[in-house]
Amino acid sequence: MKQLRIGVLAGLFAVAGVLSWAAARLWDSFGTLPSVPVAAPIVLAVIAAALFATALSLRARLRAQRERRPGAKGVDPLVAARAVVFGQASALVAALVAGMYGGVGAFLLMDGLDVPARRDQAIYAAASVLAGACVVAAAFFMERVCKLPEDEDDEGGPGASRA
Repeated sequence: MKQLRIGVLAGLFAVAGVLSWAAARLWDSFGTLPSVPVAAPIVLAVIAAALFATALSLRARLRAQRERRPGAKGVDPLVAARAVVFGQASALVAALVAGMYGGVGAFLLMDGLDVPARRDQAIYAAASVLAGACVVAAAFFMERVCKLPEDEDDEGGPGASRA
């Protein structure tokens, strides 16, 4: 399983932002721009909180397992792998969604915030971008928690873990 790369996420964010800015500009020239839903930043924040809580739980369980505490509940490797895959998928989707709302927010900022409804939409778009960044940060934290320790004895052998 490959690690998340910040460059891929930033590129996805930028491409989605430029495309949504252009689409918002085009759509606004033909009619009324669809509104940014209030639920967008809320849903992204809930996903970020779920990822962060899962990472904290796994970290505590892995630490207890490493320290061989009596009664420590171990972590099934498949559960850790699923958590990492969920984090990676969430980060990719969050980068795409944050880029989309970032592009719409940029259009709203450049178009002017004189109308209160447009100002509210720009605030919702900015909150969505911030919540998307929180999802990405929680996904990177999840990867760090679930990363296997490097095998120092056998570098590059068939049993060595890969970054």
